[in-house]
Amino acid sequence: MSQKTWGGRFEEDPDKAALDFSQSVDFDKRLAVQDIRGSIAHARMLSAQGILEAADVERIVEGLQAVAAEIEAGRFAWDHSKEDVHMNIESALIERIGDAGARLHTGRSRNDQVATDMRLWTREACHRSAGLIDQLLCVLLVRAGQTVEVLMPGYTHLQRAQPVRLAHHILAWCAMLGRDRTRLLDAARRMNRSPLGSGALAGTTFPLDREATALELGFDGITENSLDAVADRDFLVETVAALVNCSIHLSRISEELVLWSSQEFGFVRMSDAFTTGSSMMPQKKNPDMAELVRGKTGRVVGDLMNLVVMLKGLPLTYNRDMQEDKPPVFDAFDTVDACLQILAGSLGGASFDKARMEAALGQGFLDATELADYLSARGVPFRHAHHVAGRLVKRALDQNKTLSELDLATLQAEDPNFAEDVYAALDMEAAVERRDLPGGPARARVHAAIASLREELEARGQDVDAIAARFGAVQAGGGAP
Repeated sequence: MSQKTWGGRFEEDPDKAALDFSQSVDFDKRLAVQDIRGSIAHARMLSAQGILEAADVERIVEGLQAVAAEIEAGRFAWDHSKEDVHMNIESALIERIGDAGARLHTGRSRNDQVATDMRLWTREACHRSAGLIDQLLCVLLVRAGQTVEVLMPGYTHLQRAQPVRLAHHILAWCAMLGRDRTRLLDAARRMNRSPLGSGALAGTTFPLDREATALELGFDGITENSLDAVADRDFLVETVAALVNCSIHLSRISEELVLWSSQEFGFVRMSDAFTTGSSMMPQKKNPDMAELVRGKTGRVVGDLMNLVVMLKGLPLTYNRDMQEDKPPVFDAFDTVDACLQILAGSLGGASFDKARMEAALGQGFLDATELADYLSARGVPFRHAHHVAGRLVKRALDQNKTLSELDLATLQAEDPNFAEDVYAALDMEAAVERRDLPGGPARARVHAAIASLREELEARGQDVDAIAARFGAVQAGGGAP
């Protein structure tokens, strides 16, 4: 790009290495649609305000629409010498319609232009990712409905702790993802203010109608301070932080799939479509997709660090450092969106092993808490009851028995409050059903949670069964292969 673009201050062209180093069109061309939308809104406002002739604006709008069509068709020739998406589009417009195109930038700076483009792009990306979360939720909802009757160990410290329903565990994943969806939409709502009209940093002398362009672009209003509008990217930090939260949740789900698909657990068999083999060991079936989702979390965390470190030392207002805000934002969305779709397919095609899960309930004394609760319900202070249950676990270990295999005399030797009905309390199904509280694993509570989530998803326009079928969840069947 010739320095003449920037006026008479410069007499020589930039060094080629400097130009290559500073160009951003390789990545910011993703903003082309938003850039053209913003430019059309700006041009129409200039016409309405009498700043530009209506005929010029008509030519500008038609020219921008023609450029947009070229870009969409893949025929647009991006030129690194024109530095960025804004100058590429503006130069193409001027080449197409002449001086009228050169008037488009009246009352506008690339500073407020790019701030507007990034808000438009990120707002749309938040809604797109929220939709992908909903698709994964549809898959999980169907899998939860199929596995209400499957009992499994719940864990703390990766040690078997208490029995729960597999559906209850899946619904925990849904709760995590539901908050991620809300965070993204909250971020989209907060960023939904138009910076257009803030100029380079101090507005402009032209009588712009900022509210008009904000309305046309779907913003809820305008930014309140021109310096802040062009200088800050906190809306990107907030958004990528929400993506980090989502990525961490996807990683934790993936970690459980990796563990559960191991021979040591054997709780789930991943479909062939989302696993790979070994180049040396023919027996291997590796949960690579889940491992990759887990691994890509570090990448998204890195994107957030990239943003915050880039911003932390910048004085007001715009600094060229801020050109580097786009790659981490684009990468974070691309990565999380891909992970959401991969996990939807992985979970849709997985087969849960009911027999293996329920067999695991027989080891690890998951019913020890039932003994303590049994005594507490009969007036024994819980701390004493807890101690009694612990001693009984020790006796069972010494005798290589389960708690339910200890005879009543042994139980009563530790506490006389035990009676014959204690054995019914040790039944795993009964133990789960006694936890009949809101948010608990009892059958009725799980069914209610499934119904509530289905209602929410359908109210948001999701066809739960159709989406789940697309990812294989319906065909995969229930939890007892």
